[in-house]
Amino acid sequence: METTLKRKSTNPIVSSIYTADPAPMVYGDKLYLYTTHDEDELVNDFYTMNDWRCFSTTNMVDWEDHGKIFSLDDIEWADARAWAPQCIERNGKFYLYCPVKKKDSGMAIAVGVSDSPVGPFKDLGHPLVDEGDWNDIDPTVFIDDDGQAYLYFGNPELRYVLLNEDMVSYDESVGVVKVPMTQESFSKGSHMTGTSYGEGPWFYKKDGLYYMVYAAFAEGKNRNEHLAYSTSTSPTGPWVYGGVLMAEEEGGIFTNHPGICDFKGHSYLFYHTGDLPGGSLFHRSVCVAEFSYNEDGSISTVPMCDGVEEV
Repeated sequence: METTLKRKSTNPIVSSIYTADPAPMVYGDKLYLYTTHDEDELVNDFYTMNDWRCFSTTNMVDWEDHGKIFSLDDIEWADARAWAPQCIERNGKFYLYCPVKKKDSGMAIAVGVSDSPVGPFKDLGHPLVDEGDWNDIDPTVFIDDDGQAYLYFGNPELRYVLLNEDMVSYDESVGVVKVPMTQESFSKGSHMTGTSYGEGPWFYKKDGLYYMVYAAFAEGKNRNEHLAYSTSTSPTGPWVYGGVLMAEEEGGIFTNHPGICDFKGHSYLFYHTGDLPGGSLFHRSVCVAEFSYNEDGSISTVPMCDGVEEV
């Protein structure tokens, strides 16, 4: 019998622009990938990011570029730092949670709403979460089986709110909950919280177990971020540290950001590197690796790779 060789994708997924902070969402027969966009020209030698992009695929090899789907220009009260987003669907609408810098103060979480996964998204007109500090970045959203939606976020510590069913407000009687930053939950690290937790949480559930994947700092000075994970039998913890999910990129970039999903019977970890020509701390590129879960739900360290097979 003649065997047909499967095509294989190439990392980085996007080569035309610099992208980072990948956030996959499976809807229908497509995987949608939301990313940030590192501009070619830097302002003040810092992350220069003005909009969010979307790409989609049906086979993990061929990606359609949907272009700019939401930007700082769409958020009247924000003026900089279009940072790591995540999108989710509920009741036929799509909600894109995005951290931005307010014009008059620090970071806050915006929400764009659309009737389509590829936008255009319309801003609420005000922040969803605004505590007046640096911590309100990197939102990750999940709707549990009982219908309760959770929005986790945070740097340098992990916090969450219970989203109302409208997905654009939260239970203010509970408020913003600060997760205990213990070494049992997030291991020992070099970060100011005393644990390895740094930023970029990614929250999801699989086979009854809740996962919190995040960008982490190992012990020692001048370390780049690696990816680590913790698990819980409850959506609000307590969390138990699971291990290193992806090691630091050798000679690579300071940041990383996980995005995990199952698609057509395969499990994928999205991350970013500095692998494109001209790649740097502020010019990153989104990649993907396939992985599998161990029988007990744990995940062995996933190596960076040059691409994944067609599905």
